[in-house]
Amino acid sequence: MAVLGVDFGTSNSAVGICVDGAARLIPIESGATTLPTAVFLDFEARRAIYGSPANAALIAGDEGRYMRALKSLLGTSLMRERRTFLNESVDFITIVGRFLTELKSRAERATGLEFDTALSGRPVLFHSADPKRNAQALVDLTDCYHAAGFKDVTFMPEPEAAALANRSVLHPGDLGLVVDIGGGTSDFTLFRQGPDSGIDILASHGVRLGGTDFDRALNLAFVMPELGMGSAIRHAFGEQTHVAPNAIFHELATWQKIPFLYTHETRRAARELAQYAVDPAPLNRLVQVLEQEVGHDIAFAVETAKIAANMQTSALPDIDLGMIEKGLCAPLYPVAMTATLAQMAERVGEAASDTMTQAGVDPDAVDRLIFVGGSSLMQVIEAALTRRFARAQVHRGAALTAIVEGLALATGQSDR
Repeated sequence: MAVLGVDFGTSNSAVGICVDGAARLIPIESGATTLPTAVFLDFEARRAIYGSPANAALIAGDEGRYMRALKSLLGTSLMRERRTFLNESVDFITIVGRFLTELKSRAERATGLEFDTALSGRPVLFHSADPKRNAQALVDLTDCYHAAGFKDVTFMPEPEAAALANRSVLHPGDLGLVVDIGGGTSDFTLFRQGPDSGIDILASHGVRLGGTDFDRALNLAFVMPELGMGSAIRHAFGEQTHVAPNAIFHELATWQKIPFLYTHETRRAARELAQYAVDPAPLNRLVQVLEQEVGHDIAFAVETAKIAANMQTSALPDIDLGMIEKGLCAPLYPVAMTATLAQMAERVGEAASDTMTQAGVDPDAVDRLIFVGGSSLMQVIEAALTRRFARAQVHRGAALTAIVEGLALATGQSDR
């Protein structure tokens, strides 16, 4: 029975197998080898939609519930809380399991093979600050694979898979450092290229910080003030004021928490804030966002502007908030974006340095910095890493497929 390599990512997912010693990525959506890790529960059709059609349904304003960054829920209490969707009581183990079922089914249709065993990528640390939650995340993910119909699943750290896929850019004896900046985590593997096709893993390390955190920081800094964050709220009695509570804004800026805000209680709280606000206009926008359920539309607008600002095109990018109010936008200048993300980039750089410390290797010994993961394309990230590894040459692996390529290769190894 063939083994399926599965890269279940925060933002995108992919699958692959090993054929004659080479990685073969399986097309799983309109000929593409990557699938957005997104689910749309269509209230009218009463079915779940996955991938790009899920994104399209959200953008089209279809009636339903959109979910993204589900991987970030692993290890939290939310994974096993039951909620009612489409008149069915389910937990997120089931929802993620069904997404993995979709990957499995598409791979089987494309290859004509049956897969009851998976080799799955995993972050080095799901939760870098909480060992118990980190361990629980692996239990949760294992249960998701079993719910998807896999009889057996083993795991490989994602940056180690990326190292395997990129070993050909090194000469025997060279040291490479994989810098994998994904949607939810940043992971690192220091490895030495062997005399043949093998590699020696010297250290792997990670931190729970990734692209969705960058989006959240930009959302809070540039969008949420337009919705009333920081607004003065009058007391019910008297003329004293207090600052609007931050919790609702922080959750609205967090990809995986957005679906949980569309409740009667949250909407009522927003209306009360608008009622007592010194300047009600921004809080009325917040009410509108919650009532029209366009939190994910805002998150996509932030992500789009972030990418444009990172490209440093001649046109200065704006975060388009026209879904809230015609003509409303928030300028996002590259300098401002870099300043907002600088502290996070330093944390990523420090985690890379910690990897070297664990291995007992000097940073100047690294021959290649191998960047993979969609968020590794951020210039602020590259600057934080190249400053610490000044002697290393930069190599950019396949941003979205390096991990699944390595997993596919690993499925063909005789010891797995």
